[in-house]
Amino acid sequence: MTIFYLVRHGVTSHTGHRLSGRMPDIHLSDAGRSEAEVAASSLAKVRLKSIYSSPMDRCIETARIIADKHGLPARTRRDLAEVEYGSWTNRSLKAVARTKLWSSVQKWPAGTRFPEGESFVEIQSRGVAVLEDLRIRHPKDRICVVSHGDVIRLVMAHYMGIHLDLFQRILVTPSSISVLSVTDSGPLVLTLNAPPGSPLGG
Repeated sequence: MTIFYLVRHGVTSHTGHRLSGRMPDIHLSDAGRSEAEVAASSLAKVRLKSIYSSPMDRCIETARIIADKHGLPARTRRDLAEVEYGSWTNRSLKAVARTKLWSSVQKWPAGTRFPEGESFVEIQSRGVAVLEDLRIRHPKDRICVVSHGDVIRLVMAHYMGIHLDLFQRILVTPSSISVLSVTDSGPLVLTLNAPPGSPLGG
C-alpha cells in the first residue's frame, strides 16, 4: 500500500488572477510561504519516505519547506508540472473567461485543448502515470507529492472514478493536502482538500 499526500503549492501573486502556467520565477508570496509552513507542520509527524515536486518554482519552494521537517531532499518530476496553457500563459482569468473556448473548459474539459498547449486528457494521463510509477517505486511507503490545483484535481478524479468532465466539482485550494491510499485492490481517498493545519487521514 502506498499512501500519497498530495499538496498544492502555496499562493503567489498570480493565484486567482493570472494563468502562470510554466512561467519561470513565479515564487511563493509571503502569505504562500506562511501557508506552506503550516502545511509542513501538519505533515511533520507523518513518516514520509520521499518528497516529489513539480519543477515549477512555487512547488519546489513549497516542497522544500515540507522536506526540511523530515531531513529529506525534494526531488522534481517533470510530469507533475503545471498545465501547459500555450498562448493563454500569463493571461488574466478575466480575459480568458471572455473567450469562446472558456465555455468548453467549463462544460466539456474532456474535449478541450488549450491553444498551443495541452488537453485535459493529456494532463490527467501524465499525472496518473507519475503516481502509478511512484506506487511501483514505493509499494509500502508514505510519500508527499507537491503539484498544482488542476493536476491534483484531475488525478483525484481518476482515482475516485469521476468522469473528467466533472473534475471541476473537486476543490483543491492552495497549500491544501489530499490523502490517497492505493493498493493492488484499488484506491481509497482518505482526505480531500484539507486546509493547512487540519488533521490528516492516513
